[in-house]
Amino acid sequence: MNETYSAVAGFAQVWGLLYFMILFGVVLAYVAWPQNRKDFDEASQIPFRED
Repeated sequence: MNETYSAVAGFAQVWGLLYFMILFGVVLAYVAWPQNRKDFDEASQIPFRED
Protein backbone atom coordinates (compact mmCIF):
# COMPACT_ATOMS: atom_id res chain seq x y z
CA MET A 1 0.00 0.00 0.00
CA ASN A 2 2.81 2.39 0.79
CA GLU A 3 4.22 1.96 -2.72
CA THR A 4 0.83 2.78 -4.23
CA TYR A 5 0.54 5.93 -2.12
CA SER A 6 4.05 7.03 -3.12
CA ALA A 7 3.30 6.45 -6.79
CA VAL A 8 0.04 8.42 -6.64
CA ALA A 9 1.66 11.21 -4.62
CA GLY A 10 4.55 11.46 -7.10
CA PHE A 11 2.16 11.50 -10.04
CA ALA A 12 0.03 14.22 -8.42
CA GLN A 13 3.06 16.35 -7.59
CA VAL A 14 4.54 16.23 -11.09
CA TRP A 15 1.31 16.71 -13.01
CA GLY A 16 -0.02 19.26 -10.54
CA LEU A 17 3.13 21.31 -11.00
CA LEU A 18 2.85 21.11 -14.78
CA TYR A 19 -0.84 22.02 -14.64
CA PHE A 20 -0.20 25.13 -12.55
CA MET A 21 2.79 26.17 -14.67
CA ILE A 22 0.64 25.96 -17.81
CA LEU A 23 -2.19 27.81 -16.07
CA PHE A 24 0.24 30.52 -14.95
CA GLY A 25 1.54 30.86 -18.52
CA VAL A 26 -1.99 31.22 -19.90
CA VAL A 27 -2.88 33.89 -17.33
CA LEU A 28 0.39 35.72 -18.00
CA ALA A 29 -0.26 35.64 -21.76
CA TYR A 30 -3.81 36.95 -21.21
CA VAL A 31 -2.55 39.82 -19.08
CA ALA A 32 0.25 40.70 -21.49
CA TRP A 33 -1.92 40.55 -24.61
CA PRO A 34 -1.95 44.05 -26.18
CA GLN A 35 -5.72 44.10 -26.76
CA ASN A 36 -6.38 43.75 -23.01
CA ARG A 37 -4.25 46.75 -22.01
CA LYS A 38 -7.13 49.24 -22.13
CA ASP A 39 -9.27 47.13 -19.80
CA PHE A 40 -6.46 46.73 -17.26
CA ASP A 41 -5.59 50.45 -17.43
CA GLU A 42 -9.22 51.33 -16.71
CA ALA A 43 -9.38 48.83 -13.85
CA SER A 44 -6.20 50.23 -12.32
CA GLN A 45 -7.84 53.64 -12.00
CA ILE A 46 -10.91 52.42 -10.09
CA PRO A 47 -9.47 53.20 -6.61
CA PHE A 48 -8.81 56.82 -7.64
CA ARG A 49 -12.32 57.57 -8.92
CA GLU A 50 -14.56 59.72 -6.82
CA ASP A 51 -18.18 58.68 -7.13
